[in-house]
Amino acid sequence: MIDIIHGDALKQDIKNVDLIITSPPYGIGKEYEKKVGLAEYHAFLETHIKHMCKSLNENGVLAIQTGFYISDGSPIPIDYLVFGIMSKMLWFHRNRIVWTFNHGAHCRNRLSGRHEVVSIYSKSDKHQFNLDEIRIPQKYPNKKHYKGKKKGQLSGNPLGKNPADVWDIVNVKNNHPEKTAHPCQFPEELCSRLVRAYSSENDIVMDPFMGSGTVGAVCKKFNRKFIGIEKDGKYFEIAKDRISKT
Repeated sequence: MIDIIHGDALKQDIKNVDLIITSPPYGIGKEYEKKVGLAEYHAFLETHIKHMCKSLNENGVLAIQTGFYISDGSPIPIDYLVFGIMSKMLWFHRNRIVWTFNHGAHCRNRLSGRHEVVSIYSKSDKHQFNLDEIRIPQKYPNKKHYKGKKKGQLSGNPLGKNPADVWDIVNVKNNHPEKTAHPCQFPEELCSRLVRAYSSENDIVMDPFMGSGTVGAVCKKFNRKFIGIEKDGKYFEIAKDRISKT
């Protein structure tokens, strides 16, 4: 099931979603948003997050990818604002994934930003976390216990090790094979790890800020049901075309 909606996410009444993966606007004046003050942006963020959480089922997971709100040249981590909102709602903060990349805008009065954050929240202790789906190769795959009852046995998990919470993944810029006309799309590799870790086949995954359709394209590849919402007609058509061709 792929269901994409051209409209405002706040006007949709969607229930029983297993996983939300999304990246809301940063309120800093990119082409798809208007620049707003910090208080107004915080209110926007809180309104949308509360609406998203109503769509998730009791064991659902919210994965929200954020960068920085810039105020008078000062970068404010948006995940700090998200943490405050989710804490008031009594949701559990499960992981803070730092996504690093090598390319981006060059700053003059501070270090150039080369990371963003994916924050993972759940309402329940019974949320999914499929570690085996995202394990990475062991650094020393043939290392063995040298003493004790397990002497001679492999000391590491043969399926691989638990990846760290810092992910080095190339971002989508000009000439990247995934690049569309959307100015701020995140890479499929980042999204695929989240989809595999926090959902299973035939689960419902939603993105209320669908943008270029990255989450939908990944869900189609990994046999997840997908609901995407995008209010901008230009980006809706880009996402629709991209997902249909995946």
